[in-house]
Amino acid sequence: MAHGSNYKVKYRRRREGKTNYYKRYVYVISNTIRFVPRITNEYVIINVAKFDPKGDVMLAVAHSIELVKKYGWKGDTNNTPAAYLTGYLAGLRALKTGVKNAVADIGLFVPTKGGRIFATIKGAIDAGLQIPVGDLGDIEERVKGVHISEYAKKLQAENPEFYNKLFSRYLARGLDPQNLPQHFEEVLKKIKEVGS
Repeated sequence: MAHGSNYKVKYRRRREGKTNYYKRYVYVISNTIRFVPRITNEYVIINVAKFDPKGDVMLAVAHSIELVKKYGWKGDTNNTPAAYLTGYLAGLRALKTGVKNAVADIGLFVPTKGGRIFATIKGAIDAGLQIPVGDLGDIEERVKGVHISEYAKKLQAENPEFYNKLFSRYLARGLDPQNLPQHFEEVLKKIKEVGS
């Protein structure tokens, strides 16, 4: 740690790697509504937030556990298809509250092309929310879970024991991981029918 009269200790949340205060400052000054996706080890959580001096006001919230409880999702709750579906749900809810435009606030996540963070943004854009974002690349196949399906097919042929271990949650819920793209379409259709 540095010593001396010129050394300034960073704020606690910055030291813990939770908040980038410069980005936060820019969002506050611009006074725009933020689309805030966060991915944990288990879930995808999305908030559509508006700045307020007393604390951010959440205009719309979506959690990937809702996919399981309300829409019959049988896949993982934090993979790319779940991220897209949660983003889609958050986009629908934001539109219901009158939000039409938002800015993506990815926090301290490193932007990776085709990553789950961008799958959430793609879901919200497809729901009708306008979020300025650059080229998302060829993410269409990934959000449907085609890459998971292909990997499951390859793994089942090469190493059935590891296949059963790796996809045990899918199999326990009654979903063959090779059918994930079809299951994704079914759940997306339900979300569109039921709405938010």
